[in-house]
Formats: sequence, C-alpha cells, structure tokens
Amino acid sequence: MPPGAARSIMPALASAGLRDHFDRIVLPLWRGPGFNAALRLPYEAMEAGGAAPLPAVRYRAMACARQLFVFSRAGDAAHAHTLFETLQHYFRDGARGGWFFSVDPQGAPLDTTKDLYTHAFVVFACSAYGARFGVSAALDLARSTSALIVDRFAAGSGLFNAALDASFAQVAGTPIQNPLMHLTEAWLAAREATGDAAFDSAITQLVEAISRTFLHAPTGCIAELPVGAAGNRLEPGHQFEWFWLVSCAAGRLGASGLDEALARAFPFAVRHGVDPETGAVAAALDEAGRVIDATQRIWAQTEYLRAIATHGDAAVGATLPGQIERFAARFLTPQGWVECRSAAGDVARADMPSTTPYHLLTAYTALPRGQ
Repeated sequence: MPPGAARSIMPALASAGLRDHFDRIVLPLWRGPGFNAALRLPYEAMEAGGAAPLPAVRYRAMACARQLFVFSRAGDAAHAHTLFETLQHYFRDGARGGWFFSVDPQGAPLDTTKDLYTHAFVVFACSAYGARFGVSAALDLARSTSALIVDRFAAGSGLFNAALDASFAQVAGTPIQNPLMHLTEAWLAAREATGDAAFDSAITQLVEAISRTFLHAPTGCIAELPVGAAGNRLEPGHQFEWFWLVSCAAGRLGASGLDEALARAFPFAVRHGVDPETGAVAAALDEAGRVIDATQRIWAQTEYLRAIATHGDAAVGATLPGQIERFAARFLTPQGWVECRSAAGDVARADMPSTTPYHLLTAYTALPRGQ
C-alpha cells in the first residue's frame, strides 16, 4: 500500500463500494463545507481532511457546471436548481453573449475570457440538468450555447479555437485537443437530452476534424496538440476517455477512423502508460511511448476504469475487479480522495478540487452493477 493510502478502505472494494463511498463521503462535502452558502457557489477545492475549503481566490464557471452535472445525475433537485440559477447569475455575459471564465471571491467578473472548455461544460451540464428534471430553459441554454460556439469559436477546417477575448474579437488560444474532446462529450449529451438530430452532423464534422488534426497515426492516439507541433504529448488518460466517447458516438464517426484508431490506442496506453505493479496511470508519454510526466492524476485512473468496464473484450474486462481494488487503495480515503500521487506513491497534490466528483461519477456510472 503506498504512503498515505487509506487503510480503512476494503481491499476488495467492488463497484458498489465505490458508489457507496461517493454517496456517503464525496457528495456531502459539496453540499456542506465545500459550498459557499452566501454566494451559492461551490468552492474551488477542499483541504485534504475534508473539514474546510481552501481560501477562495476565484470561482470558475466550469467548476459550477461540473457540480451541476453531478447533482443532477445524483437526483438532488434542490441543489441542482440552485447551481443552475447560480451559473447563470454569475457567469453569463448578458451584454456580449457567452460565459465568463471566472469570478472573484465576491462574485464579480474576474477572468472574462471566453473559453471553449467552459462553454462545452455549460452545454454538457445544462443538457444533463434539463433532461433529468425536465427543465426546458436548461435545454434551450444548451442549444443556444452550442450555436454560439459554432458561430464565435470557429477556427476553420471544422475546428474551434480554445479561447477568445471577452468580446470574441481576438483569438486567445488556437485549437487544442482537450476542449474539443469535451465539446464532443457535450454534443453527445445534448443530442441525447434534446433529441435534436442536428447534433449528429455536428459531432461527425467535429470528430473528422479532430482526426485530421490530432490523430497520431503510428499509435492511434489523439495528441494534445496538432500533430507535428513542438513539445507534443500523448496522455494515456485521454486515450481512455476518447475510447469511451468513440463508443458513444458510434454511427456518427463519419470518415474519422477513430474507432479503429482508439482500438489501437487503448493497448498502447496500457502498455506504456499504466504501471504494471500499481495499476496507476501516468500523466503523459512522448510519441514513442516514453513516460515524460509520471504524475498519477485521479481523473486518469477513473477514465481507465471506465474504459476497462466498457471495452467489450473479455480478457480486458477480467482485469476490472483488480483495478477497482488498486484504485481504491491508492486514491480513495475516508475523507475523500487523493488528487495526485507521484510514481513512488507520495501525495503530489493534497487538496480535493470541486471538479473531481464529475470524473468519479462518470466512471462509477459505467461500472457494472454487482461487480
């Protein structure tokens, strides 16, 4: 057992145990001490013991949106309604359209950048909330924010810029993989929530553009930067995440070839990015498969669990019980979780961000019942 790992977590913790830990330990953190009742906003992070939040320096729209998704999926209507109202109150730019990146500790606009990652999570969360509780206004927001993304963030060749200034006049960040992946996720959720077939063609055009720009042909991996860019990297956690998304997008992949590519990327990421002893996923590889960032972030572990659970190959699926056990021993605690560990097992980040429950919930939901 690595240094600092929780000894009270059962060694053979099954998927039901993960869900129980989430319901008993994780969710109450963000209804209670992790929630600023005065501003009606989730704090950015809790201290490791789970008793108090870290001092507030900002509140991000993306964090609020992720919490909206979590409490919607958890069926907590009262808290989800509050978060939906708060998201609009603090982060919606009524004058110029779109959504602010962050507000300050008093709730005033802080970073007014128009960030694609943020906008994608607004679409995702509003879709989940609107579908769960039948809130048509939320589904309308998902549609209108999607239309704004297509209109304002377009970068040509089917891609979207990562960031623009507050007025959408200046590009602050050119296309990169991660926000485009979450836009794919958001549009899949919006299609399911709204039934609007227009999202099908939008998804197809997007994944084809991603394939043309980010697909590393030798490995089948989706790179973080356009292929050929200096300092590019392959993140095993994102290969596992893409593996899941590609399975969800079946029938809408067009000529992208991503299904075949991610089928190759999965074993590549396991072989080069997963520690065979601990089962922990490293943060990043170079294009030859050498580890260039050995940090083990909890979100990458959850994506590995979800990919194993939904892989379809019996030999891969047979590894799930052992991987659940190793994940629980290394990353879950009686107070919550460990956000990051080093390859040696030392805690590399001690606080618990408000964004992580999204990763936990999406993974746990994909695990088979009774596993």
